[in-house]
Order: sequence, then structure tokens, then C-alpha cells
Amino acid sequence: MTNSARFDRGHTDDLMSFLAASPSPYHAVANAAERLEKAGFRQVAETDEWDGRSGGRYVLRGGAIIAWYVPEGATAATPYRIVGAHTDSPNLRVKPIPDTGAHGWRQIAVEIYGGTLLNTWLDRDLGLSGRVTLADGSNRLVTVDRPLLRVPQLAVHLDRSVNSEGLKLDKQRHMTPLWGLGEVAEGDLIAFVAEEIGVPAADIKGWDLMVHSVEAPAYLGRDRELVAGPRMDNLLSVHAGTAALAAVATAGGEPTSIPVLAAFDHEENGSQSDTGADGPLLGTVLERSVFARGGTYEDRARAFAGTICLSSDTGHAVHPNYSDRHEPGHHPMPNGGPILKVNVNQRYATDGTGRAVFSAACERAGVPWQTFVSHNAMPCGTTIGPITAARHGIQTVDIGVAILSMHSARELCGAQDPYLLANALTAFLES
Repeated sequence: MTNSARFDRGHTDDLMSFLAASPSPYHAVANAAERLEKAGFRQVAETDEWDGRSGGRYVLRGGAIIAWYVPEGATAATPYRIVGAHTDSPNLRVKPIPDTGAHGWRQIAVEIYGGTLLNTWLDRDLGLSGRVTLADGSNRLVTVDRPLLRVPQLAVHLDRSVNSEGLKLDKQRHMTPLWGLGEVAEGDLIAFVAEEIGVPAADIKGWDLMVHSVEAPAYLGRDRELVAGPRMDNLLSVHAGTAALAAVATAGGEPTSIPVLAAFDHEENGSQSDTGADGPLLGTVLERSVFARGGTYEDRARAFAGTICLSSDTGHAVHPNYSDRHEPGHHPMPNGGPILKVNVNQRYATDGTGRAVFSAACERAGVPWQTFVSHNAMPCGTTIGPITAARHGIQTVDIGVAILSMHSARELCGAQDPYLLANALTAFLES
């Protein structure tokens, strides 16, 4: 296997633990914050006055985290180096009135979140996760990580054409999970959640709940050179970015820029929220950091002018059974290193200058890299990259890791690539 000498399986083991412990965006940012705390970072509240001292800080808002490390000697005009990512993944989310059912079955009403591959949620043991809001305004994480729900597929005997004409799923009628037998009773699900977290049901005033596969991430293949697991799009990048920022903060030295991790929510449905990349969160945090160090609007403008963002998200590895869907000259492979994502119609923000920035970081890290571009006849997806570039006027480069089964309940990547990505991100933040 290429670059096996540089491959640290411990990093991939830790990624698998991170994926398993982060069934929702709220869990993901809590776990990222815990890792940063161990590296010396401290949380700051948005409602507090900030100071300009050196060191690591982070802000949590819902399913988003912005973390940054101010090195000794940084001025108000010191530019930022940002790793951008997102914490959300396509899935099934619980509706405001969740208790439903029919014909003696008790079910949970769900809404489809993002562009999920619906069939991958069928006949899969599902848990429940997310957060609830209590009467005092506080939030509590919810983790039911055991088989609780299931979306059963119709038996082939009752759908004789499924293998010849393909599976046809109606989002409203066919995707409602079941969780038991009996009469439907309003309030059952929230009463169950309340018991799980040890609070009175009447104390739960709001919820953001979703289902997740309880199957653990695992190495796959004869040589264990692949990893199968949930939410790689895009917790793989969140994990790598967190590791890179912690590494830079604890390495010492005097970086010439301020390293930042910006992990947003709601990328899978357009990023338009107060915790999404199309909201003001990142700009507000960076500006406040400038002003806390005694800067002016002129300093802010200078800092932003020198800032670069690597928008790290997963991309498509060439599929051996559908190679005709890929651009013939660009076939990214697992364990070939991170990918540079290019689209001249600005679905990705990369340009030639950005390519130079990324390739230089990979060269410093001793990491191979690949290029991804879409087939001309296939619509190209997008990321937080163009949004970040347009909203904040900062140079942005789209990168990531090549995977298969994107937007499935269980995705697939090369076992080496998470480690290679983290090394490239560390070299970028150090520069």
C-alpha cells in the first residue's frame, strides 16, 4: 500500500470512535470541544466581552463550533488560516408531533433531512439522538444507541418488480420507522426520551431529534485497508480539522497566521441558518477576535485580505461498477491522499492560486494528493466553499477525501486517507 510508512492506524481508530460518539451535529461539536479542551482551548460565550490574550478559544452555537488559536505576537491584522467543514449528515429527523402509527403498529413520524439515499435506511437497526430543550432554556444531549426503530422494506413477494424495475420509495408513505406494537398515544416518544435522560416529561419543551444507525464503524477488506461507517460526510473532515488545530496549538512556535476550525451545521440543506456557513457566525467571530486585540475596521480588512480557507468535505471516489458516471481523466482512489475539488462554474471555490496553496501544504506534509472534477454531463454538488468565499471575501479552496456511498447511512473511505488529510491540514494551519 502506498505511503504505508506514514500511515498511523491510531488516527483512523480515533476517527471511528469519533463517528460512533457523534450521532448528531450536537454530539459532534461537543466531542470536538472536548478534544480541544485537552489541548488547552477554552470556551467563550458570545454574550461575554472577549479579551485579546493569546491562546485557544472556541464558540459553540447549536451544531456549529468555531475555534481559533491566537499565537504570541499576533497583531490585530494577522490573517487567519481556516479549515472549514460541516457537522450535519443526511438522515431522518423527528417531526414536531412524532407519535403516529397504523394497523396496530406504533411508529415515529420523521422528515427527510438533506439528500439522503433513502434505501440505505431500510431494514437497519436505528437509534435516536439529538438534543432536547428544557423549561429553564438549557439543552441536554440525547443518545439512545441501541436498536429502537426500523424502517421495514416491503417483502419481495409483495413487490415482484423490485429487482427488475428498481425500488420506488415515497418519502411520506414509506419511510416512517416503527418502534413497537399497540395503540398510538400522544406524548409517548417524549416521555420515553425524558426517562432516558432522567428528567420529567413536562420539563421538555423542545427537541431536535434524529435517527442513526447503531452499527459501529469497522475496517473492511482482506487487508483492512478500507473503513465503513456513518456520517463520514462530513465528520471525517471535522475530526481531521480538530486534530490539526490541536496539533498546531500544542506544537509551540510562532505561526504567521491564526489557525481556525469552522465546523458549520445545515450544509446538507443549503447552509442558510444562524449556524450555517451562509450565516454571520464565522465573520462575527473573526471580527470580534480582531477587535478584542485592539484592532480597527482597517485591521479587520487587512486580516481578511490575507486569509485563506480550506473547505474540507468528502468527494467521489471512482466507482468500479459505475465508472461511466465519472470524468474519464480524473479517477480519485481511496488511500491516494486528499483530493483537490475543482469546478469552473464555482460549485467549488478552487482556482489556480488555491491549487498552489493546497499542493504546497501537501508537499510540506509529505502527503500525496489527487484531483476531482465532475463528468460534464453530471450535475456537480457544492460545499461551504463558494459560500464562504462569497460571504466573507476570503480566498477559499475546496478539498476533501474520496469516498464511496456518499449520503448513505453507511459510507466507505480508505483507511489511510483520514490520517493523510489531517497531516495536510496541519501543514496548512502551520504555514
